[in-house]
Amino acid sequence: MKRILSNLAVMATGAALLAAPAMAAPVAAPTPFVPTADMVNKGDVAWMMVSTALVLMMSVPALALFYGGLVRAKNMLSVLMQVLTIVCVAALVWFGWGYSMAFTSTGTPFPALFGGLDKAFLKGVNPGTFAATFSNGVYLPELVFVMFQMTFACITPALIVGAFAERVKFTPLIIFVVAWMTLAYFPIAHMVWYWAGPDFLHAAPTDTGLLWGWGALDFAGGTVVHINAGIAGLIGCLVIGPRIGYKKEPMPPHSLVMTMIGASLLWIGWFGFNAGSALESNAFAALAFINTFVATAAAGATWAIIEQITHKKPSLLGGVSGVVAGLVAITPAAGFAHPGTAIILGAVASVICYVFVTTVKNKLNYDDSLDVFGIHAVGGIVGAVGTGIVADPALGGQGWIDYTAPVAVAGGFDLVGQVTTQIYAVGVTVAWTGIVSAVLFLALKYTIGLRPDAEAETNGLDITEHGERAYN
Repeated sequence: MKRILSNLAVMATGAALLAAPAMAAPVAAPTPFVPTADMVNKGDVAWMMVSTALVLMMSVPALALFYGGLVRAKNMLSVLMQVLTIVCVAALVWFGWGYSMAFTSTGTPFPALFGGLDKAFLKGVNPGTFAATFSNGVYLPELVFVMFQMTFACITPALIVGAFAERVKFTPLIIFVVAWMTLAYFPIAHMVWYWAGPDFLHAAPTDTGLLWGWGALDFAGGTVVHINAGIAGLIGCLVIGPRIGYKKEPMPPHSLVMTMIGASLLWIGWFGFNAGSALESNAFAALAFINTFVATAAAGATWAIIEQITHKKPSLLGGVSGVVAGLVAITPAAGFAHPGTAIILGAVASVICYVFVTTVKNKLNYDDSLDVFGIHAVGGIVGAVGTGIVADPALGGQGWIDYTAPVAVAGGFDLVGQVTTQIYAVGVTVAWTGIVSAVLFLALKYTIGLRPDAEAETNGLDITEHGERAYN
């Protein structure tokens, strides 16, 4: 999922004119590369449109049901409404300025950090413009790429709400989402995924986002989606504070049946999330598909085994938690790992997330309601750093591709160097979203307020915020 648009066009041909001797005959500039409609494959287009629908399903209904089942009955509708509205608002923000900020490098003073507004409101984007894939001479209609990336922009802020579920007011939350997307999601997406495209990068090797230029690998969103949302969720739950009665009264999920349905739909939709990030219907999409399958299976089984050993009773809540941890961890590595190392990565992530959810959270006493930090941030960090290992061709991985060659070629793989780069990318993501999230949450807390009063929270957000109940 990281590339950009052909019609950004690349000021591609200056390099050939550098340093010519004064008396030499003028060298004619090469003809700029221009994608055409015959470079679009209908199979790729069909797969990407299906993937787009699958990723949208991950937000509504999958994430909404997953989160809704985990809260108490008096807050069920509030979670559904939060997720639904965030999807609606995020889609419109993406159309307005998000796509341009994430996937252009023009009209901005800091092209390595975020794009400008040249394509705001999809200016210049039409059925005749194209988006690059990872293959020379293979393109998608730009509108397909816009829609696919829109679904990622929709689910990422929706993930955040689970960290402080049952204790946040609706309007401040939506204001936060718009500001956070603008200041955190779009810049990080740009830094990780923006580049000129394989037919252009050799002539414009610095036309990339900061982390892409460093060589950080993130196939489908370990940094952009999961670490980004997980850290924001942690900051939010710390600023808002714990739920009334936290650790003093039981707060069990009101419907693990709904949570199971949501988790299952998440797993299905995740095939579009990960395999769709290949941007083509090809062998790398198939690799991402099987890795998403087996890593998740390993993580779910591992969590159940841990509970069997520690509690003698494997729980459904633990099973679905393990499944989501595996999905999160394999996301950045999906198109790089061998299925065997994907299984190991899923299992390792499940163990580490289990420790954070059951032990670290209790010891540090933060109320991450639905374990957004413990699963998404921690699992995302494990996956992002682990990608530097499992991508190693010596372990059956795919290595990395040097797109600065006129025809892309495999690059030499340095395991230590790649893992170091992955750690740097994680650090930048944590710092950027942590600072932005803290500023936004604190600003809202001390202006219009983030939290309902004690009576409203006790009565439940369904009736106090939305005037209706999930169950009558």
